[in-house]
Amino acid sequence: MREFMEILLLSPYHGGSHAAWAAGYQQHSRHEVSLLTLPDRFWKWRMHGGAMTLARRYREQKLKPDVILATDMLDVTTFLALTRHETRDIPLVLYMHENQLTYPLPEDPTAGPMRRQLGERDYHYAFINYASMLAADAVWFNSQFHLDSWFTAVPNFLKHFPEYNELGTVDGLRKKSGVLPVGVDFERLEIGDWRFNQSPISNLQSPLILWNQRWEYDKNPEAFFTALAEVAAAGIPFRLALCGQQYGKRPSAFDAALTQFADHLIHVGHADFATYRRLLWQANVVISTAHHEFFGISILEAIYSHTFPLLPHRLSYPELIPPANHADCLYHTQEELVTKLIWALTHVAQAREKARELSTAVTPFAWPAIAPHYDAALANLKRKPGKGR
Repeated sequence: MREFMEILLLSPYHGGSHAAWAAGYQQHSRHEVSLLTLPDRFWKWRMHGGAMTLARRYREQKLKPDVILATDMLDVTTFLALTRHETRDIPLVLYMHENQLTYPLPEDPTAGPMRRQLGERDYHYAFINYASMLAADAVWFNSQFHLDSWFTAVPNFLKHFPEYNELGTVDGLRKKSGVLPVGVDFERLEIGDWRFNQSPISNLQSPLILWNQRWEYDKNPEAFFTALAEVAAAGIPFRLALCGQQYGKRPSAFDAALTQFADHLIHVGHADFATYRRLLWQANVVISTAHHEFFGISILEAIYSHTFPLLPHRLSYPELIPPANHADCLYHTQEELVTKLIWALTHVAQAREKARELSTAVTPFAWPAIAPHYDAALANLKRKPGKGR
């Protein structure tokens, strides 16, 4: 294992969780991590043209890293082709935050960040992911669920092609793939000894339900608001904070909810960090009803802040919650979600105690614990013959 390395992180769609991940690793790695990035807009063009721009900048800056760590938004084949003289001896790891093969499509073909073409998924972007994996020396997924879902889907994807569909590559891809979770910067959530959720005023108020995910179709807001409607109809008091980023046109479920739950709302829309941190500590319950989640940073942030989670027993969520807590925190049906939510809202002290206990269980996802695993995995990559550095 090399004692010290220069790592170049390539991020052609640099924003949100991608940017937080890169900054977190850069801050906590024992190696020198430098970034080469492009803004997080025009995602399709980033997957096409981002590699060309980053390759040009790589050559212009005469970079000579020991290893390259690239996100899934990079067309690795194009980048390596355009820098073949400079990068032929440098190992490259592809980090899969998401992929374009198993990311769910919206029911409305004109909605969401992935529009269908002729009623079907645009497989070209999935092919960029697949070819990038082939070209990389190693592939890391952010969760076991993500890895499993990709390798379940990719054989059928390749069978779409009429001949020479390279099904034999799947086993090789699996052998060089592994799981390294995203690190989370929990330290920034600390607010000292005083906790908003323990103040006398807060304890006299109705319990607070938090939504802290994107306002998009794949997070299934319809099921979330349906559960809230059942709780409200049962006459159980609660407050509601709707945080999270919005990209383009938001799902209509949010528009209806702003009227339906107007008397419950204490916050609507993207929150600045100070407000978001305060709401995390004030909240009693955080809920996910997502159709899609490859990891779940916002849920981990809420759990760390002593917020009781109610999550579907699928996707990546069983990996975030210790098995001993699955019965309390994970639900299988909409009816079970409502039952568990009513319990949490009517047994506030018990739910808070469970949340406090659970908060310590997510600390293995903190960057100080995760970064050494990244460091070791990158250092163990064998340099290609001829580097001579």
